[in-house]
Amino acid sequence: MPKVKVAGFAVSLDGFGAGPDQSLDNPLGVRGPEMFQWFFPTRTFRAMQGKDDGETGIDDDFGRRAMDGFGAFILGRNMFGPVRGPWPDDQWKGWWGDTPPYHAPTFVLTHHARAPIEMRGGTTFHFVTDGIESALKQARAAAGTKDVKIGGGVSTVRQYIQAGHVDEIHLAMSPVALGQGEALFTGLDLHAMGYRTVEHKAGERATHVVLAR
Repeated sequence: MPKVKVAGFAVSLDGFGAGPDQSLDNPLGVRGPEMFQWFFPTRTFRAMQGKDDGETGIDDDFGRRAMDGFGAFILGRNMFGPVRGPWPDDQWKGWWGDTPPYHAPTFVLTHHARAPIEMRGGTTFHFVTDGIESALKQARAAAGTKDVKIGGGVSTVRQYIQAGHVDEIHLAMSPVALGQGEALFTGLDLHAMGYRTVEHKAGERATHVVLAR
């Protein structure tokens, strides 16, 4: 049966999933990229940049698992871009250039309607204005027999976990303390929700923990 997953989600030692003050210059928040130093050197990430080099190993294995095999993705609007309020025009099409890394239908949560954007490589961004349940229903239909990934950001992941929709959570615990930012675990009692650790492995630059219900 297809599952809803959070995968490759970087978290600091003090529980933050993004740094403060996200902006065009700091899409992951101030100091946010420090949490992704496990991923940036991997062959999986380098392939997203059109490169054929990069490190293999445990971090790369988990990075590849975090992107492969999904039939649809769900993103919060902040994950899609820095634009706030009504869309001023159709110029902004995401952080990733003409070929986003999703290669599948991708549903963006927003309060402001916008026509779908078809990108290269199989990604089409669909903008959902009627909430997380509607986005998940559409994503499941688009994914068919494949899994759905809740891609972020922090608020979106937390909402789907809180609503009881997430079957599996892969956290990449990075050895950095941010001190401030967006806290992932606020309001979540993962134990009470039935999550248990089903896999944990130390990678080259992060510790990977997989929780499932």
